[in-house]
Amino acid sequence: MGLAGYLIVAAILFALGIACTVARKNVIYVLMGIELILNAANLNLVAFSRFVGGLDGQIFAIFSIILAAAEAAVALAIVLNVFGLFDSIRPDDPDLMKE
Repeated sequence: MGLAGYLIVAAILFALGIACTVARKNVIYVLMGIELILNAANLNLVAFSRFVGGLDGQIFAIFSIILAAAEAAVALAIVLNVFGLFDSIRPDDPDLMKE
């Protein structure tokens, strides 16, 4: 499988992540969409690193995975807090704080 195959799979992952984020019926789906987008970027980094040579892309992808795990933990803590306050995890419900 050449570089084009990896790029096609990454483009599909990216499109699914954007679609999941834009649908935003649930905050958990938005977080899953963001993770799909990050995984598509990581796949691109690793694919280019493999075909160009060197380990720079792979090291950066591992660093990005570590940051994504930290981001997911913080985001889920925020979601649990919002659920405790509003009894809902819909993204539009915290807008009630403006009123």
